[in-house]
Amino acid sequence: MPVALLGIAQDNPESTPPENCRYDACIVIPDDYRLEDTDNSIFETELDGGHYVTYKVKHTAEDIQKAWADIFPALNSSGYQIDNKPIFERYIGDMLYNHYCEICIPVKGL
Repeated sequence: MPVALLGIAQDNPESTPPENCRYDACIVIPDDYRLEDTDNSIFETELDGGHYVTYKVKHTAEDIQKAWADIFPALNSSGYQIDNKPIFERYIGDMLYNHYCEICIPVKGL
C-alpha cells in the first residue's frame, strides 16, 4: 500500500482567529492495522466515501492560496455543490517528493 498522508483543516480561517485554527495530520492505514497508543494521543477514524472533485497543485503557499481562491467559483459553475464532509489535502506517492498535493472537495449534484 503506497503512503498516503492527509491534512484536514477543522476550522475556517476566515471566521476563526489563526491561533484557534485546528488541523489534523493523518496517515492512511490498512483496515487490519491496529494502533498501540499508550498515552491516547493518536486517534483512528474513517472518512465517509462519496464523490470528490480533486485539484492537483504545487505545494507552495502561493499555489495553495490560488487554488483555494479558484476552487469555489469553479464548483459554482460546474453543476456541483459542496457536500457536508471534510475537505482535505492529500499527499500520495511521488507527489510527496515532488512537492505536489491534491485538494479534495466532497461534492454532490445540484
